[in-house]
Amino acid sequence: MSKVQKRTLLIASCMASMVTPLTGTMMNLSLVSIGLTFDIGAHALAYVNTAFLLSSAVFMVPIAKVADIYGRKTLFMFGLVLFTISSLVAYFSVSFEMLLALRIVMGLATAAIAGTAMSMLTDAFGPSERGAAIGLNTASVYLGTAMGPVVGGIINDVFGWRSVFLVTIPLAIASSFMILGVKFNNEMHYGKTFDLAGTVLYSLAITLTMAGLINMPDPLSVVSMIVGLLMLFVFVKYEKRVGEPVLDVHIFSNKIFSRSCLASFMMNSANYAVSFFVAIYLQTIGALTSSEAGIVMLSQPIVQTTLTAYFGKLYDRMEDKRLLPTAGVAVSGIGILLIMVLSVDLNIPLVLAALVFFGLGNAIFNAPNTTEIMSSVSPVDRGAASAMVAVVRQTGMMVSMGIAMFAIAVIMGDIDTLGPSTYGNFVTVIRISFFISAVMCLFAMLVSWFRGAPPETRASIT
Repeated sequence: MSKVQKRTLLIASCMASMVTPLTGTMMNLSLVSIGLTFDIGAHALAYVNTAFLLSSAVFMVPIAKVADIYGRKTLFMFGLVLFTISSLVAYFSVSFEMLLALRIVMGLATAAIAGTAMSMLTDAFGPSERGAAIGLNTASVYLGTAMGPVVGGIINDVFGWRSVFLVTIPLAIASSFMILGVKFNNEMHYGKTFDLAGTVLYSLAITLTMAGLINMPDPLSVVSMIVGLLMLFVFVKYEKRVGEPVLDVHIFSNKIFSRSCLASFMMNSANYAVSFFVAIYLQTIGALTSSEAGIVMLSQPIVQTTLTAYFGKLYDRMEDKRLLPTAGVAVSGIGILLIMVLSVDLNIPLVLAALVFFGLGNAIFNAPNTTEIMSSVSPVDRGAASAMVAVVRQTGMMVSMGIAMFAIAVIMGDIDTLGPSTYGNFVTVIRISFFISAVMCLFAMLVSWFRGAPPETRASIT
């Protein structure tokens, strides 16, 4: 592939990668307004994010397999078109249930985009330039995250929460036209048949497990989790025997790959809910407008956007690949400890400091860890690896939201509408949630450091 084609692919991928986080962070600033529109509380509002995350996690693996059969570029474009249509329809949501249904469709679209973008970049860019390319792609995610709070806050205050769905449509359309012009030298197709039985098992296992988690402590949620985990066990056993599995589970025997994925899962489980909590905290306890809260929250993604590409390039030059991901988890841990100090008395400098540490930690961790995952597998497994990068990120985010919803249900119960009488309980929820996050961060550091053999003994995989 020529340099011009590589550049076009990278720009199209970066633009598409901005779409989801931009919508997500704008939605966080609109949650209070959505709650007022549909008369729902904090626990139900969390479903706006979790429905989307669950959908993308469920569809990510089967979509990657379909991409292996029909071509990654084709599925990438499908995702962009579907996201555009569902965003437009979401503007006209007449009920909370309709909004959740469209967030599920957006999850499918995101699965098609995220499940193919990373594998296309890994195929196009060689080992000496891969970290930089993935770093730029990851930085674009944070650019979307950075734009979201300010753009979303202003749009929510001026035009209403529905308008946030229209902002990403031009980006998706532009990316679609750009990817049309990319010609792969030899776009390989790594499969012929689709594993329907494996897909059903995987989808049910993930849905039941995650649905159980996010609905804790309801007694039925325990049953749901147990059944889901049992089905996940059956899925793994089945995939080891089938000829063309929807997910080649043997890829997890690669210690570097599996532990890097686990580190990513734990990292996202530890810190994703910070945006959810801070957005609500600033607009309720802090009495800030959506725009004002967005400006405060801008500190985290600005740090991530500014530094992620740099750490992606730095990873390419480092001998010990464990250093940056492990350091990134540790820095995020400092942000978690600062969040736990929040009280019913608004402290803007403390919030800003916590968000900066979260931003720096994610910048240090994400691009190096993702490059490590994608570089540890052979070309035939890159579709599955790309899907797993997104799956562990999305499931980690969902676990983070599940912890938040569990804490809200236990501490606030049915009285989850936020007001002066419940502010103290909401702060308690934040502290409990991030205590659990701190434990996850510690575990993620250990997994990240002991992820595999020393650099000098690793085989080179191009």
